[in-house]
Amino acid sequence: MRTEELINGLNAPTKEERLANLKELVALHKSGVLPMPKDGGYVNSHIHTTYSFSPYSPTKAVYMAWVNGLTTAGIVDHDSVGGCREFVEAGKIIGMITTIGMECRVSFKNTPFGDRRLNNPDQNACAYVLAHGIPHQSIDKVAEFMKPYRLARNERNKKMIDNINQLIQSSGITLDFEKDIVPLSNWEEGGSVTERHLLYGLAIKIVELCGKGQKVVDFLTDKFGLELSDKQIKQMLDLEYSHYEYDLLGILKGSLVEKIYIDATDECPDVKDFLAAVKEFGAVSAYAYLGDVGDSVTGDKKAQKFEDDFLDDLIPYVKELGFNSVAYMPSRNTLPQLERLMKLCEENDLFQISGEDINSPRQAFVNDKIKEEPFQHLITATWTLIGHEKEATKDIEQGMFTETTIKKYPGIGERIAYFSACGKNKE
Repeated sequence: MRTEELINGLNAPTKEERLANLKELVALHKSGVLPMPKDGGYVNSHIHTTYSFSPYSPTKAVYMAWVNGLTTAGIVDHDSVGGCREFVEAGKIIGMITTIGMECRVSFKNTPFGDRRLNNPDQNACAYVLAHGIPHQSIDKVAEFMKPYRLARNERNKKMIDNINQLIQSSGITLDFEKDIVPLSNWEEGGSVTERHLLYGLAIKIVELCGKGQKVVDFLTDKFGLELSDKQIKQMLDLEYSHYEYDLLGILKGSLVEKIYIDATDECPDVKDFLAAVKEFGAVSAYAYLGDVGDSVTGDKKAQKFEDDFLDDLIPYVKELGFNSVAYMPSRNTLPQLERLMKLCEENDLFQISGEDINSPRQAFVNDKIKEEPFQHLITATWTLIGHEKEATKDIEQGMFTETTIKKYPGIGERIAYFSACGKNKE
């Protein structure tokens, strides 16, 4: 029972409580009361926490990574670095090496791709990008840079809540942004409020009104006119699942986003402003490749066109803009898609990064594809990121993409070799 309390306590209200519970839990593992996790050699640099949207606090995310066999773990919350210091501290308690970053959306409006659908399913000329390997002395600078964009996002969030209320006005449910949505987030501690928070708030309200089970199925079909798959009906009838509202959120996200979505504008920095800021922070900039979805490899995405028709032009332009790297997920695309992308990255001297998106309880922390022959270089890339972060935290000029370092190690391969060795060095 105490173990269960401690694990639940990793999501306690304050960072101090969470870390204290982690210390006690790790002590139980190290004393033999609980089994020690086996290091499976896996890496994942793309984990979201409660500082954007996730069932895991930064502390619990690191613990879950550890018990699932990861060697390293990386945080990349949307629009926020609020959980980075806790993530690092949790890693130290466990003895796990970590890397910190941030994901956000930028505008490509003032580029040759201003009318294209890039990697954002909801609007054109808007792209998901990352700042990886943030030097620790730059965390507050990143937070300050993102502050106006987080505030602008909330203004759009409020308008989307109005859209939700209009959509559900006959249901007997009303959502209030400040009362129902903000408390679901870590906004007050520097976190962000995302579209998922809005729909999670709606999911909670539906469960409060209907309970769980068949009444929720009836509500979704009668009030919203949704056609649920057999899998979705099975999820809604599973009364024992501890994250029931997350499954309901998934259904709502797949069905309602296009009905309530408002294009993101003021909350998205221009891509060139983002890249200039990331360079100043000493972090590693990455464009996040999505790729066309046909028959979804993961089975959970609708068919949609993204970058593949113009990828031969996009990747050289990404390099020309000043991006250091391209990030992608081996589990999300077909092998021919990724072989083409990897070849373009090599031709354009772009660093390649990977991590499997974690923001819901049904997503696995480990993906075996990372160990397959075409992708093993991505494990080295994670150690390279860690090495960059270590060295740039000592001195920003010693990061992987500074003029000083490029002069010393001109080729990307040379830098990967050097910084991966730094990452694995335990000193």
